[in-house]
Parts: sequence; C-alpha cells; structure tokens
Amino acid sequence: MTSFDKPTTPDPAGGPSGDQKAVTQAALFDAFGGIRGTVETMLPGLLFVMIYTINKDVKLSAIAAGAVAVLLVIVRLLRKDTVKHAFSGVFGVGVGVAFALFTGSAKGFYLPGMIYGVGLGVAFTVSALVGFPLLGVILGPVFKENLSWRTRNPGRKKAYVKASLAWGLIFLAKYAILFPLYWWGDATQLGWVLIALKLPPMVLAVYFTWVFLAKAPPPIDVIAEWEEKEAAEKAAKAARAATKEPGL
Repeated sequence: MTSFDKPTTPDPAGGPSGDQKAVTQAALFDAFGGIRGTVETMLPGLLFVMIYTINKDVKLSAIAAGAVAVLLVIVRLLRKDTVKHAFSGVFGVGVGVAFALFTGSAKGFYLPGMIYGVGLGVAFTVSALVGFPLLGVILGPVFKENLSWRTRNPGRKKAYVKASLAWGLIFLAKYAILFPLYWWGDATQLGWVLIALKLPPMVLAVYFTWVFLAKAPPPIDVIAEWEEKEAAEKAAKAARAATKEPGL
C-alpha cells in the first residue's frame, strides 16, 4: 500500500541521481526565466542608461525603456509564450519610469528596483532564519511538492533554508554596493554599475540553489499523490457499488 506520510528517500547510492540533477536544473531554469527572461529583464534598463549616457535626457530615456518593456510583452503575447516574467519586468520598469518622470532625475528610475531588491534580500534572510524559507514557497509548486517539504521532507527543507539564506545575503551585499553610489555617485555611474551587477549575483544565487537542491532528497510529488488517492477512492466506490447490484 502506498504511504502518503513518509518522505521520499534519497538515491540509494548516497547522492543525487543524474535525473534528479537534470530535473532540478530544468525547474530552476524555468522558474527564473532562463536566458530569454534574463535578457528581457536587462534590456529596458540597459537602454535607459545608454540613452541617458549619450544625451542626459531623463524623459527620453524613461519613455524608451518603458516602450521596450511593453514591446517585449506584446511579442510574447503574439507568440503565445509565457508572459509571467515579461509582465513582472514591465511592471518594474513602469514604476521606475514613473519615478524618473515625476522626480526629473535619472536616479529615480533605479530607486524603486533598488528598494524592492533590499526588501527581497531581507525577506529571504528572515524567512531562512525563522525556518520558513521563501525559496521553498516559490519553488514548491514548480517541483509539484507545494509545502510538503515543511513537515515531510526535512532534508529538502534544510536545502531551501540554505538556498534562501544565500539569496538573502547575495541581494543585501549587492545593494550595499549600489546604495552608496545612489547617494554619492552620479546617475550614469550608478546605471552602469547596476547593469554590471544585474546578472552575476543572480547567476551565483541560482547556482547555490542548484547545488543545495541537487544534493537534497527528491521532492514529494503531492499532485501525483492526490491523483493516486482520488483514483483509489473512485475504484473503491465503484467496487462498493458493484457489490450492491442485484443478482450478486
């Protein structure tokens, strides 16, 4: 009989299987947008800082960045691709554009994203310290385990705690560099440093996540469990109905 209470055990050889590593890598690639999602996230900000570097026109730079962000969403909609990463990107760019146009300062374009990044860093760190890692909440549905790792898969919970702590510390370190530039540097310098720090910290955080999760016990597929349980209940119901038929 299948048990719905025991956690899935790790690979008998004592380490993660090649399949588990591949599944983890593919899930992380999808969850964080992959190469295309990364490019779409970076392009509006890169366009803003390039235009502002050339002509120092905050309004033109902001409008160009916003227009590109919207265009990327339209392209995805026309291609019927996943738009969750594009929509999150256009929302962030839109807030930055609004700040830049309202304040008339190029630094205003970067401020909302910087505040959001610090907030994420604090959230990841605190969630890890209190034992409810944010990364587990985010990735649980991706791995079809939902929140089963909290009570049924302690090894996986430990991996999520480590990964969330890594994300938190990396984010906080990144903005410890950027905020002094925001306060004392010029807008062009801030923009180029921000672009330079856009990808490496993210890659590092995803790498640590992959390392921790690849070594953890495999996820418990609660969706498959629910389906199996539902099928068993239907079969039992059909069997009971059959025993009540006349002539049996």
